[in-house]
Amino acid sequence: MTSSKISLPFEIGLLAVLALLWGSSYLFIKIALTDIPPITLIAIRVGIASLFLFAVMSWRGERFPRDGKVIGMLLIQSVFNSLGAWTVLAWGQQHVESGLASVLNSTSPVFVFLFTALLTRHERIDRFRLAGACLGIAGVVLIVGPGALTGLGQHLGGQLAIITGAILYAGAAIYGRRFNTLPATVTAAATMIWASFFLIPASLVLDQPWTLTPSTPAILATLALSVFCTAIALLIYFRLLRTLGSMGVASQSYLRAGIGVLLGVLLLGESISPPVIGGILCTLVGVAIINLPLTFWQGSTSPSSKL
Repeated sequence: MTSSKISLPFEIGLLAVLALLWGSSYLFIKIALTDIPPITLIAIRVGIASLFLFAVMSWRGERFPRDGKVIGMLLIQSVFNSLGAWTVLAWGQQHVESGLASVLNSTSPVFVFLFTALLTRHERIDRFRLAGACLGIAGVVLIVGPGALTGLGQHLGGQLAIITGAILYAGAAIYGRRFNTLPATVTAAATMIWASFFLIPASLVLDQPWTLTPSTPAILATLALSVFCTAIALLIYFRLLRTLGSMGVASQSYLRAGIGVLLGVLLLGESISPPVIGGILCTLVGVAIINLPLTFWQGSTSPSSKL
């Protein structure tokens, strides 16, 4: 599964960085949306990320694959990772409270586990990893507050849309391992270019972005979202797919809620309650259970099930 030469603490550190980048994206999106419509914001996000990643590719002397089959597969990855997931999540979050949305969106590791157990069996699955996935969700519930679940079952369409987004993220984590032979830069750039191919025309038709006059904070938030939370985050994401595997990289969804709370404490002086502390500990233990046992299977060449 993973190379025996990797440093697991370093990879877990990268997982925390990925969670920080994707967790902070909610703040940047909120700031940017004050002046920029959603479709245009996503189009700018993927467009700038495409340019940034292409520049990195050129600097490293890398090239896109010419195989038509691989190019088509990269389109599918783009649907899983950005086009489809971001669209349904944006729609769903208009109808669902943010706390409940966070819980529903954090279920992607569970779907990775189920798809792996029932369909792909591409990596190790066992009851410990399932326990880690469930513990992570419990931690997210504690962090956002158990009261967030009171809306479960209301606005069913929006909630199903968010769960669909989590399923697409799970699909991205599994399908993305098909590109292990490509540099992470190439995979990230290609998926963003495919997303740009569809989203930029949609923005031009629906929003007429040349009529917009965004504020400086909105512009800066969009730039941060595009470069750090998208381009650099995707480079880390595709690297971690090789080292931690599908479920390991999906487990970062548990860390995002805790990172949001800690940022509020450090930057905004917000207080933190004992249940939230307990939730953060649960997510950390859940992520550890999902990832740490990999050290016992680093010499294995074939996945196995211990359910």
